[in-house]
Amino acid sequence: MMESFQDFIFNGRETSDQEVEMNSEIILEETLYKRSQQKKWGSPLNYKERLFVLTNSKLTYYEGRPEKKNKKGSVDISKVKCVEVVKNGTEQVTCQNKYAFQVVYDSNTLYIFAATPQSRDLWVKFLKEGIKNNNSILHKYHPLFWSDGVYQCCRQTDKLAPGCEPYNIFGGVGSKPLPPTPIENKRPPPPLPPEPEPEPANEDKEEVVIAMFDFHPVEAHDLRLVTGEEYVVLERKDVHWWKARNKYGQEGYIPSNYVTEKKLDNLDQYEWYSSNMNRNKAEQLLKTEDKEGGFIVRNSSQAGMFTVSLYTKYAGEGSSPIRHYHIKEAQGFPKQYYLAEKHVFDSVPDMIEYHKHNAAGLITRLRYPVCLKNKTAPPTAGFSYDKWEINPAELTFMKELGSGLFGVVRLGKWRAQYKVAIKAIREGAMSEEDFIEEAKVMMKLTHPKLVQLYGVCTEKRPIYIVTEFMEYGCLLNYLRQRQGQFNADILLSMCQDVCEGMNYLENSNFIHRDLAARNCLVNDLGVVKVSDFGMTRYVLDNQYTSSCGAKFPVKWSPPEVFNYSKFSSKSDIWSFGVLMWEVFTEGKMPFESYSNVEVVEMVTRGERLYRPRLATNRIYGVMTACWHEKPEARPKFYDLLLAIGQILEGDF
Repeated sequence: MMESFQDFIFNGRETSDQEVEMNSEIILEETLYKRSQQKKWGSPLNYKERLFVLTNSKLTYYEGRPEKKNKKGSVDISKVKCVEVVKNGTEQVTCQNKYAFQVVYDSNTLYIFAATPQSRDLWVKFLKEGIKNNNSILHKYHPLFWSDGVYQCCRQTDKLAPGCEPYNIFGGVGSKPLPPTPIENKRPPPPLPPEPEPEPANEDKEEVVIAMFDFHPVEAHDLRLVTGEEYVVLERKDVHWWKARNKYGQEGYIPSNYVTEKKLDNLDQYEWYSSNMNRNKAEQLLKTEDKEGGFIVRNSSQAGMFTVSLYTKYAGEGSSPIRHYHIKEAQGFPKQYYLAEKHVFDSVPDMIEYHKHNAAGLITRLRYPVCLKNKTAPPTAGFSYDKWEINPAELTFMKELGSGLFGVVRLGKWRAQYKVAIKAIREGAMSEEDFIEEAKVMMKLTHPKLVQLYGVCTEKRPIYIVTEFMEYGCLLNYLRQRQGQFNADILLSMCQDVCEGMNYLENSNFIHRDLAARNCLVNDLGVVKVSDFGMTRYVLDNQYTSSCGAKFPVKWSPPEVFNYSKFSSKSDIWSFGVLMWEVFTEGKMPFESYSNVEVVEMVTRGERLYRPRLATNRIYGVMTACWHEKPEARPKFYDLLLAIGQILEGDF
């Protein structure tokens, strides 16, 4: 029986002898937050995530993950004087865990924060059980926090001042708490400040965007874009084309993927940010630029996190010239960010600006932003707004690129300016009327890892399909022609490109049906993009020939497809696993020595493709997770994308 996807990707940890000894008496173990006893209440470094372990004799907290933890502190249970919930603590807590309790020992108070009230009450219950026979139990305690030099409950300014409310050691253990007694000379806590009223929505507020790329109008209703200039969005006609106005008052349509919102926290507007760049590609680019202090800010493999990749020529012999720094978020509200713990900033751009002038713990200053952003503009969904029908007279046919899914594919130009690939549809090769309707939908599928459909020519025969031109052609041929030139990271980056495109299709409820290396293309930057998605629905001959000459893809199909013709995103997942195998064998044919009939029999009885030499066990684990017999047991593309990203980032 096959293991789960997580079993393939994540290794279980081994328990050390020390842990075995400790585990024999562990009562509770959980990751909680601890409030610093040294820093001010409002400090962004005030809260620390710690692994707390309660045994019969100690309450110990550690830094790091359970499998690799460093002891940071410990409290003897015999010295604890009071354990209790902190009342009204949720009003003042600024870390993500909102439910506080306190442990009073010696002359200290340890404030600990749980994620749920159930978790907090469980810790209080077991701690009270552990200290009920102690000799120094408090008669009174402080029910609110000590903060900013004063107890919030009674306003006493001495941290060792006696408590102001009776403490019941049995509360929460089994006996009812004692009734409260009047407290003389107790000053009431100050009233909470009123919550600010939300500002009324300003319906007339203009939406301002910044152009990330130049755009040259192709129709009279288009508006020219200049990189770095601001524009006001007037109307969002559809997701891909917006009506906008420039600073001169001129109006027209602009491609939405050429602009980004003008907001401080929107990193797209900065030249140093590359959202979709992985670790391997960042290293390649930084080494190619070879500039001291060259840096890239990119998305981390952890969702919502960012990484700074930094290059130095002076790392020392045997050391890597590239360092990768995770941008960390300080606990509290509003959010603050830092690379070095002593230097915390309200925004990522402020932090980057500071480190341009100060290394402050980094291997060198952030001297030189490195980015491909301004070199290559993305394709647009069609050449202009609402333009999907292309006049064939505007096409220039150049050299033949090969035989495609439905006919010959040629390099060409549209209006003698834009390089395109032109597919001439062979008569009788497809259901033309159905495809023409679908083409309008397919044009709206736009993603950096999909080959863009620009439009079709349907008024005369043959029908032409006009798409983005990819300089290096078919991924399968690209791999075969360059065998021995790729390492595992580069190959996995190719798979990541394909996975990003397929994740977009899955989220758009669109099924590819023929995902394979032959149906992916490579551009001049080495970026791999998914092509020919959904096209097999219009094939009139089941034994069609794909772009690189392969027959109907039995060897890429799961059992539910070759048995019942049942296609879904889960059948695409299976095909992706086979594509990964193609990539890591640098272009071998899956089940190369077996016929289609033999492959069906082998897969049905549970046989799978072997592990390629260049694939590690974890990479092969991603492949085999795609080949689960039951479709519902296969992961989603998002899960695969996360696993691939973590392998590339070395997060295991």
